[in-house]
Amino acid sequence: MNSTTRETRLGSAKRGYAGVIRQVAADGVNSSLPPLELESRLLELGFVEGARVEVLHEGIVGGDPIAVRIDNVTVAMRRREAMAIIVV
Repeated sequence: MNSTTRETRLGSAKRGYAGVIRQVAADGVNSSLPPLELESRLLELGFVEGARVEVLHEGIVGGDPIAVRIDNVTVAMRRREAMAIIVV
């Protein structure tokens, strides 16, 4: 990673953000699911290292949920679960 590349969590990204998944790490994320189960579900949905993501839409109240495009698939998810996805 060079000095101009900034890591962020997908749950913090605003509408229009586009990036690449660097890692899925659910430890310390405020989710109703255990970390291992959350990571497994996200991977099954296509949130894998190297996949391109874009935040397409934010909910009206508090910006939650968000609609995210992963390569050619669109998924709606809560921001708190999206916090497990580290993007650059």
